[in-house]
Amino acid sequence: MTLNAALALEDGRVFRGASFAAEGCSVGEIVFNTSMSGYQEISTDPSYHGQIVAMTYPLIGNYGVNDEDVESDGPKVAGFVVREHCRAPSNWRSKGTFGEWLKAHGIVAVEGIDTRALTKHIRTGGAKRSCLATGDWSDRDLIEKAKAWPGLIGRDLVKEVTCPKPYAWSVGTSRSAFEPGTRNPQPGTARPHHVVAYDFGAKRSILKCLVDAGCRVTVVHASATADEVLALKPDGVFLSNGPGDPEGVPYAIEATRKLVQKLPVFGICLGHQILGLAFGGKTYKLKFGHRGGNQPVKDLLTGKVEITSQNHGFCVDLKTLNPDEIETTHVNLNDQTSEGLRHRKLPVFSVQYHPEASPGPHDARHLFKRFADMMAERKP
Repeated sequence: MTLNAALALEDGRVFRGASFAAEGCSVGEIVFNTSMSGYQEISTDPSYHGQIVAMTYPLIGNYGVNDEDVESDGPKVAGFVVREHCRAPSNWRSKGTFGEWLKAHGIVAVEGIDTRALTKHIRTGGAKRSCLATGDWSDRDLIEKAKAWPGLIGRDLVKEVTCPKPYAWSVGTSRSAFEPGTRNPQPGTARPHHVVAYDFGAKRSILKCLVDAGCRVTVVHASATADEVLALKPDGVFLSNGPGDPEGVPYAIEATRKLVQKLPVFGICLGHQILGLAFGGKTYKLKFGHRGGNQPVKDLLTGKVEITSQNHGFCVDLKTLNPDEIETTHVNLNDQTSEGLRHRKLPVFSVQYHPEASPGPHDARHLFKRFADMMAERKP
């Protein structure tokens, strides 16, 4: 293995490795993901825009890449780091190697790095600004490039991943046309609920789950005003996942503040944080975030524990929400941080984790049915 690439962190730590994708230099926040699979979904998740992702599982790429396991129109990560990249994938759906696919999309990626040491370093010191580069660079130059990157705090990254114009989404998952138990589940019937989904960086799997729950989905730009959304005559509004600091999208917070007074609203990840801010709360940046498919979350309403898929670096501060209006519904059992909330009077709820998974467990997909039932209850 030729050590022709390096990952440099702003604190001076440098990891040397070998390039297995595109040549070049990229900067972003270095984070780690603990999932054992799902590298294609992870790399195409718009929530990772502005981040260099390191996988903790040692072998990545063993089932190749395909045309189905994508969450957007291409990779959104700033870079990718693995211990070992598999060059001989084995899967009937595989169309090539992960490295070839990343290279075709211009993504810089490196293997051969001690990802256990890197992960321990991030857990101790927190997620950091970083630079991932191929070629003959000095450690000093790479570290300076990492330090020069502006970071995530206060920046609006949503505008860089949202859709250019509204569009209709009608594709569900391959499991069923409607989720079992959802109202009007008969195949072939008209989908009874019209949902306007804000695209803050929405994963396709979320849109598919909304369709499975009996929704006709109209996806709108992140900056769509409340009046523009109401003009579409939806039965409910969905606030999607997305990258970066929720305080960097004040226009979304303002629109949400108006919409919650009019319609049922369901938020996931960044959408959860935007709801928290719309209700007068505050958010803060986690030390190293939650990223992976094995995060335990307790539902305080039922007492049940769900294993969830997560990808977030910011969190709603529970102490800043008015308990007379907002009820905490879910908490992370690892660190007791916010994982869900609902309004005590309005038909509004959200979760910090990803009930659609992709990758990850499906313990929480029932939340899409809850949203559908909420809309059905408000119809005459």
